[in-house]
Amino acid sequence: MTFISQVRLDERHDTRRYPFTLPAVRHLLAHPLELTSPVTFLTGDNGAGKSTLVEAIAVAAGFNAEGGTQSFRFATKATESSLGDHLTLRWGVRKPRTGFFLRAESFYNVITEIDRIGGGIHASYGGRSLHERSHGESFIDLMTHRFGPKGLYVLDEPEAALSVKGCLTVLRRMHELVEAGSQFLVATHSPILLAAPGATILEITDTIDEVSYDTAEPVALTRNFLGEPGRFLRHLLE
Repeated sequence: MTFISQVRLDERHDTRRYPFTLPAVRHLLAHPLELTSPVTFLTGDNGAGKSTLVEAIAVAAGFNAEGGTQSFRFATKATESSLGDHLTLRWGVRKPRTGFFLRAESFYNVITEIDRIGGGIHASYGGRSLHERSHGESFIDLMTHRFGPKGLYVLDEPEAALSVKGCLTVLRRMHELVEAGSQFLVATHSPILLAAPGATILEITDTIDEVSYDTAEPVALTRNFLGEPGRFLRHLLE
């Protein structure tokens, strides 16, 4: 059972401008996004539109465009598209108790806003400023201390700051939270995160199609490279 079960694109939008010119967004107009699993991954090549789509869903769900909880309302530099204004979300009968939008590229701004708010807010993030932690450590602290049961969590490329060990730690925490009734929507390139048990993997090309773990491009390419790195390097460098 999920908090958000479907994402639809409003027909009333300007199809001649970005991001509505993206093939994946045009596909969404005819094929609403069905979120049937507690964990849904969006994966695809750079520029496919997965981060744009995840960000727009977060905005449509009431999160701040730069990240944070639904109560965060700061703005450093507006870089988000207008796509979120044209999405309709179908909510289930149960509502999330908490939630967070993690946008890797603007997480520094979120940490700064947490420090500005001050007071007792740091207790929810490990007891001290996340600026005192490395980038990857701050991500893990966020998921360990701020994320809780029955939450809605939208993550944009959380692996950006994580080591392989860090990805494994996040994967374990995601599993704990799903067992506690949470829902995740994640844009990722990480073959480790994509291994989350029971997850739905949606691969974005000119369309948005469900794929298996083994056929997902990040998994297949990484596996092939690690199997024969010499052959791949000869092909790339020659």
